[in-house]
Amino acid sequence: MPKFFVKEENIFEDRVMIVGDDARHIGRSLRMKIGDEITLCCNNTDYSCRIASISDTAVRADILSKNKTQAEPDISLVLFQAVPKSDKLDFIVQKASELGAVKVVPVITRRCVSRPDKKVFEKKQRRLQKIAEEAAKQSGRGIIPEVGGIIDIKEYYDMLKGFDLNLLCYEGGGKRLCDIDLLKSAKSISLFVGSEGGFDENEAEEAFKRGATAVTLGDRILRCETAPLCAISIIMNITGNI
Repeated sequence: MPKFFVKEENIFEDRVMIVGDDARHIGRSLRMKIGDEITLCCNNTDYSCRIASISDTAVRADILSKNKTQAEPDISLVLFQAVPKSDKLDFIVQKASELGAVKVVPVITRRCVSRPDKKVFEKKQRRLQKIAEEAAKQSGRGIIPEVGGIIDIKEYYDMLKGFDLNLLCYEGGGKRLCDIDLLKSAKSISLFVGSEGGFDENEAEEAFKRGATAVTLGDRILRCETAPLCAISIIMNITGNI
């Protein structure tokens, strides 16, 4: 059944209104008709609905039932990703969204080859946000993961205190994820993954001083677009979300 995200102000007691691009997509691309059933989502709640009226500008759907979204993880995982080359970040955002991350934050580190200006990155950020939304629809998420603006590593350090557990995938070695006891009880987790060149030793040491835990993903060398997906999958499995 098709799924779309809607804003809270478009939800009424017995109906939901869908407007804009999604309304056009429902009528023109999906060719849905009055009487067809559709799932609409807002704030981690799924609304099972039946289409009552349809046009290019708005779709009205009557609410049949509503339930908490079952596919949403019970942990809040934020991926801090050192900016990779080319379009690898597109792939990372898409798959991280499917796997359950609530936010992806691009970070500029010393070894990043790609170093876009914050202003220049704003256009790409909008495209990445759209990728996250489409991935959330496809995977049945209860929220649309956020793609943050680009930050430098000093800003990352300042954000560490906001999480129960901070993990940094380090090529210099560390604990296996399955050996981190706090992982089973933490509700907010930050995961930091480097770019193609990994992390500068001084950058990593500063993160460890501020409470981050070095983790290893094994003896094999993973690409920068593979490592975050591997780590998120393991975390979701350990926490019972896969």
